[in-house]
Amino acid sequence: MADTATPTPPALTVESKAVGVCEARNVSHDFSLPNGKKLRVLENITLAVQPGEVIALLGPSGCGKSTLLRILAGLIVPTQGQAISHGKPLVGLNPDVAIVFQSFALLPWLTVSENIMVVLEARGIASNEIPNRAHQAIKMVGLAGFEEAYPRELSGGMKQRVGIARALSVSPELLFMDEPFSHVDALTAESLRAEVIDIWSAKDRNPSSILMVSHDIKEVVYMCDRIVVLASNPGRVLKIVENKLPRPRDYRLPEFLKLVDQLHEIITGHEIPDEPELAPAAVAPAAAAAAMAFEPLPGAVPSEIIGLLEYLDARGGKEDVFRVVADTHREFGHVITIVKALEMLDLVDTPKRMVLINADGKRFVAAGADDRKNLWRDLILKLRLFRDMRDMIARQPNKEIDADHVREYIVLNMPQENYETQFTTFVGWARFGNLFAYDEDSEKLWLQ
Repeated sequence: MADTATPTPPALTVESKAVGVCEARNVSHDFSLPNGKKLRVLENITLAVQPGEVIALLGPSGCGKSTLLRILAGLIVPTQGQAISHGKPLVGLNPDVAIVFQSFALLPWLTVSENIMVVLEARGIASNEIPNRAHQAIKMVGLAGFEEAYPRELSGGMKQRVGIARALSVSPELLFMDEPFSHVDALTAESLRAEVIDIWSAKDRNPSSILMVSHDIKEVVYMCDRIVVLASNPGRVLKIVENKLPRPRDYRLPEFLKLVDQLHEIITGHEIPDEPELAPAAVAPAAAAAAMAFEPLPGAVPSEIIGLLEYLDARGGKEDVFRVVADTHREFGHVITIVKALEMLDLVDTPKRMVLINADGKRFVAAGADDRKNLWRDLILKLRLFRDMRDMIARQPNKEIDADHVREYIVLNMPQENYETQFTTFVGWARFGNLFAYDEDSEKLWLQ
């Protein structure tokens, strides 16, 4: 009797000899620091996206996920190695790719239809075809009836549907998605994931393959056939995990949760590892390099960071990271983000899977409200972005700067990061510590 089970994707590894629809071959990439030195963000990445698969780049902030996606799209030329399209070196933009961005990237002065038609016009689609293609894309993502709405009239989920419709309207062979559901609520994200997979599953039309960047483990287990786990500093392939679960997938099934746990173990083993003590001579160069480098700010707000610190304090000062996830009912990737923020501020240590309050963390928890703000200001001023911005503002005659100057500084020094996300986190941390004030209307920052 023939096997009627849902087929699983073929076994593919990073060394696969099959020609992919796009590939990275021995790709390394450096960004230039203001002092002229180089910061390596990707190290010797070889990876192929195969026809008919959904593949994810999963890893911590700053591991180069978005940079690798942009290299494969032809938006960035790698320092070393090559991006390949259908077996040939990629020159310029990859014509087979459309991208769904994290921040919607809609033009606010255009309607839903116009936001899609402007892309079709740029692609050189015949003018008599454009309205119908835009209508079909809008209908595909469930936005029929909202053609004449402006972005300001839409919810976050509806805005992202427009972004998806815009990408699909050009019938791309490859759909690239850069953390596309991170700015929508959980229920909307779950619905959008299912709809994207339904669209991809219709084999009579493109996209053939999807490459997505994510930090959400359950998301990639639900959507993807292969999950490429990246380590950071510099970004490199840590492990490729095949997902053979049949579709449609159920978040509650034991097999699903087992794969989620497997990915948890892989990431936590490298995200919050034991650090061996180094001799003073070895520490000095590393500390000097850290002082020069810009550290991306983890996307956690002060209330979350302090909340986790107080949670740990109430449990004797330490807890297993998996227990934190279970107790707080937060997504695993975001808990790791909060832990990384605490690490960056030197308030916790992370031996193995434990999160442990250190002496500075205990002093912070014991402090009153005003003292906490003073301590917070001292902690963030250890980070170069805050120091540089303080010094830049202090040099201005009127002691204020435009927000765009900060954004430009972030783009220059952390080009692999989402600058708006970094700016929002920067403002939130600075306000809590009474370091800077920020006025949204005038877009001005000044010292407090």
